[in-house]
Amino acid sequence: MSQHHSTPATVSVFASPASWVESAALAQCQQVAALDGMIHVAAMPDLHPGKGAPIGAAMASTVLYPFLVGSDIGCGIAVFPIRLKRAVPERLAARFPDLDRALDPEQDADDPAWAVVPDDVPAGHLEGLGTVGRGNHFVELARVETVFEAEHATRLGLTDGDLVLIVHSGSRGLGERILRAHTEVHGAGPAPDPAAYLAMHDAAVRWGSLNRRLMAARVAHALGAEPTEPIVDQCHNLVEVRDGVYLHRKGAAPGDDRDVLIAGTRGTASYLVAAHAGSDANHSVAHGAGRKMSRADALRRGRAKHTVEELRRTSVGSLVVCGDRQLLFEEAPGAYKRIEQVIADLVQHGLATPVATTTPLVTYKTPDRGSTPGPARRDQRRKRGRA
Repeated sequence: MSQHHSTPATVSVFASPASWVESAALAQCQQVAALDGMIHVAAMPDLHPGKGAPIGAAMASTVLYPFLVGSDIGCGIAVFPIRLKRAVPERLAARFPDLDRALDPEQDADDPAWAVVPDDVPAGHLEGLGTVGRGNHFVELARVETVFEAEHATRLGLTDGDLVLIVHSGSRGLGERILRAHTEVHGAGPAPDPAAYLAMHDAAVRWGSLNRRLMAARVAHALGAEPTEPIVDQCHNLVEVRDGVYLHRKGAAPGDDRDVLIAGTRGTASYLVAAHAGSDANHSVAHGAGRKMSRADALRRGRAKHTVEELRRTSVGSLVVCGDRQLLFEEAPGAYKRIEQVIADLVQHGLATPVATTTPLVTYKTPDRGSTPGPARRDQRRKRGRA
C-alpha cells in the first residue's frame, strides 16, 4: 500500500437539493475525510448519521479503518426468484418460519434448507445461522411491479408479476466479534495488521451471503416452494482493496456494473437497478431509502399517530410479521426517506439505471407470537439485543 496522504481528502455528496440530508451526517463525512490516509469520501443520497461514521458512504483510504465498516460486516441484500401458485398475503404471512431461531445441526438435521449450506461454514461460526437479526433487517416476499428495462429484466429471468424473496441481513454475531476484538485494543484507530483483519472480514462477508441463502431456503420450503439461486446478492458493509487503496463501504452497495436491489420500506416499492458508478462515487451506489428519523423519534411520533394494528398492514396492502412492537414503530415507512427521491438522485448523477420495482406482499421482521409477548419472552429479547 502507498503511504499516508497529506493533502485533505475530497468529499462528494450525490444528492440533489430536493433531498434532505442531515447536517450531522455531512459533519461525519468531514470527520472521516480528516482521518489519516483518507483520499475521497463519496456520500450517497441515503446518507444519515451512524455511530461514529456516516451510513450511506463509500470511503477510500491508504489506511484500513475497521470502524468505517462497522460491526455488521457482510450485511447485504439478496434477491431470490420464488414460484408460488397463489400469493395471498394473509395465508403466506402465517407460514413464515421462526427466523429468530437458528438452525441446529443436531436438532434440525433433517431440515431441507441445510442443502444450500456447504460442508465448511465460514469461520466455523454456527451461532445464529439462518436468523435475520434486528434493526432494519428483513425477509420480504415481493412482486415485480413495473419493469423499466425489459431486456435487462429478462436477462435476470424476471418479468412483471413474478414473485421474489428479498433478504436483507448480515453476519450476525460474527462481525460484531471481529470489530469488538479490534476496538477493545485500538478504538477507532487503523488495523495494525490489515491482512489479518481482511482474512476475518472476508469470512464474515461469505458468512453473511450464506446466511441470506439459508434464510431464503427456509422461507421457500415453508411456503411450499423450491429454493433458488440468488439473481442479485450485493454486500453493502465491507472493505475491498481496489487499485491499491482500501475502499470502505458503510451502507453503500458496490456500483461497478452490478445489479443492486435498493430497498425502499415495508410500505413502498424497492428498486432493482443496474449500477454503473465511477471513481468519483467510489464505484458505489445507495443501499436503501436511508433513515430520516432516529429510532427514538420514530417511536415517539409513531405512537402518537398509529396503533400497532395499523402498522401491521401497509398502504400498499402488504402485511408485516413483527412480534416486536417497538420495532414496528422504529421501522415504520415514515421513518425513512422517499425511495423515489434516492433513485432519482442516483439517476441524475449517472450512477444507476432503474430496471424494475418490487412491491411488498409480506415483510418479515420477527416472529409474531401473539399480540402480547409474555414477560419471559420480553426479558429474552432484551438479553438478545440488537444485531
